[in-house]
Amino acid sequence: MSGERTFFNEMLDDAGNSRPAYAKLDSWLASKPPNFLKKKNREAETIFRRLGITFAVYGSSQATERLIPFDPIPRILSASEWRRLSAGIDQRVRALNAFLHDIYHRQEIIRAGRIPADLIMQNEAFLPEMVGFTPARKVYAHIIGTDLVRVGEDDFYVLEDNTRTPSGVSYMMENRETMMRMFPELFELHRVAPVEHYPDSLRQTLESVGPDQSKSNQTVVVLTPGIYNSAYFEHAFLADSMGVELVEGRDLFVDEGKVFMRTTRKPKQVDVIYRRIDDAFLDPLTFQPESMLGVPGLFDAYRAGNVTICNAPGTGIADDKAIYAYVPDIIEFYTGQKPILKNVPTWNCSRPDDLAYVLDNLEDIVVKEVHGSGGYGMLIGPTASKKEIADFRKVLESNPSNYIAQPTLALSACPTHVASGVAPRHVDLRPYVLIGDQVRITPGGLTRVALKKGSLVVNSSQGGGTKDTWVLED
Repeated sequence: MSGERTFFNEMLDDAGNSRPAYAKLDSWLASKPPNFLKKKNREAETIFRRLGITFAVYGSSQATERLIPFDPIPRILSASEWRRLSAGIDQRVRALNAFLHDIYHRQEIIRAGRIPADLIMQNEAFLPEMVGFTPARKVYAHIIGTDLVRVGEDDFYVLEDNTRTPSGVSYMMENRETMMRMFPELFELHRVAPVEHYPDSLRQTLESVGPDQSKSNQTVVVLTPGIYNSAYFEHAFLADSMGVELVEGRDLFVDEGKVFMRTTRKPKQVDVIYRRIDDAFLDPLTFQPESMLGVPGLFDAYRAGNVTICNAPGTGIADDKAIYAYVPDIIEFYTGQKPILKNVPTWNCSRPDDLAYVLDNLEDIVVKEVHGSGGYGMLIGPTASKKEIADFRKVLESNPSNYIAQPTLALSACPTHVASGVAPRHVDLRPYVLIGDQVRITPGGLTRVALKKGSLVVNSSQGGGTKDTWVLED
């Protein structure tokens, strides 16, 4: 790790002793021969290659399909740590859904002066077409991935909220299955909360928001852009795991205000669409006319209450990075409570004072695009070259409202298998939340790990990998 920046080691305390949750893992690792983890890493790679667990890297001169790097040492959270995290996540997702309903209806939070009107009304993620419409059960974001980082024993921060089409849950599940196959004896030493029920929970959630709850069998489909999408493996995985159809836009059509799926027999009415395509491509009659991915007439059928789209169109404004700075206010406004989980302090570059501070401190902070994702379009000042900083300064000055900035956090680190053996590497965590008839939070989530020494970038598209995340049961 970088010697200039201290970080919280999740396995070892300052004296080098293992923390309680990691005690058995630490002893187990110490009992293994030197090449044990290297051999297991190759075994995991073989499993992933056979299953076709890949992701696409856009704009790369290398092969566009890659295996996601997998680390065989689990990340462990105690039951008490998870209880606090899940309470904070539950509070946050309920508030974000209340916020979405409000901004598309009475806009009380704007009237109260808690959030600037322009930040909502001028935001490209705000969909005027959703104004006045209430989805089933008043749920807008049914599937949320909340990105968390840790900087101390009791210090967790929410890095961002993914309310559009959060990905990665298939890696969470395949990581667990692979670990159980390779290390059954390690599971015997721990009581690990299961994650394999996620597909059933997802299907229950989707069925619970069907437009006609009197129907005993809701027809659910997963709508994918197709095989060239970076997350296509996950789309197919989830459809198969839930036992529902994976469809493309051409497989669906609208007739008399209802959505139907083409089958080899006769068309079948669709009740719920778990869409994995962006708002702009959902319906060429309402949004992007050139879209070949969506379904003509879909949005009118949705507004008529004849089909449910998950997540609802227009939810993206809730994970907009400019809105992020206001989430503590959003939580207080809709729940009357202080946030359980903290935000990372954030400078909004559209504000002149914030911009001036950011420009003066580019070497020490992280700057992100408001609508960016995947680790692209960002500057990590402490690890950037002088030329990268100078080039980024010009881009930032030309369009400051497109950026926010945050301090460079000393992310916690977990034991990770590297070429030299086992060493600490920085991690984050994406727990997955389902909201329908109730809030369901899968214990753990996807831990992403920066495999390069000293790196803070955990995204797989930027060289990061994943770990299995264990929540210990009492």
